[in-house]
Amino acid sequence: MIRGVLFDLDGTLADTERLQWEAYRRVLRELGVDVGLEEYRRRWIAVEGGPEWVCARHALPISPAELRARKAAVYRELIAAGVRPIPGARAALERLRPAHRLALATNTVRAEVDVILGHLGIAPLLDATVAREDYVRPKPAPDAYLAGAAALGLAARECVVVEDTQRGVQAGRAAGMAVVAVPSDLTFDNDFSGAARRLASLDELTPAVLAALAADAS
Repeated sequence: MIRGVLFDLDGTLADTERLQWEAYRRVLRELGVDVGLEEYRRRWIAVEGGPEWVCARHALPISPAELRARKAAVYRELIAAGVRPIPGARAALERLRPAHRLALATNTVRAEVDVILGHLGIAPLLDATVAREDYVRPKPAPDAYLAGAAALGLAARECVVVEDTQRGVQAGRAAGMAVVAVPSDLTFDNDFSGAARRLASLDELTPAVLAALAADAS
């Protein structure tokens, strides 16, 4: 039986991936490097280690950790100005909430999560929020989703993960959970072979879909 639904944040509920890209782009331009959106979605969104890759490729005079820190400062300025929801995000949460416990499980740090949720106004619809400080290894490791299930008081087998990226699907599967992939225009060509379902939008995420997943697993 599916009792809990664990949502990714960036690209799944919040339209923040282009803001992430813009933040990295501003920092990297100061170092003489311009990362296009196509490069960003392949090297940052789909897989882990974008900062390590760009620092090595361009022999940058800063470490990946410093790049992340500089980017974070810019990103916080960008999200402070406003964040849009992914279409159908609120409606999906409202649709599932009557019969399911809902949680957020994200690689994003809590200070940024709080700002984003403040803009979206969906925090009251969530039973738990798991941010980067709440577990050890980032996605594609399973830690975020295992922490999310624990926060809901549920076993992994009772949870479904909703993700928009290849590494997010890998994280959910590694946690022993069924995964529903809802790709964005930036992740449409990721490898979603591990997902139990692939939906065109959050409008298709319904209690009936979750019931079908539970039936498949039984």
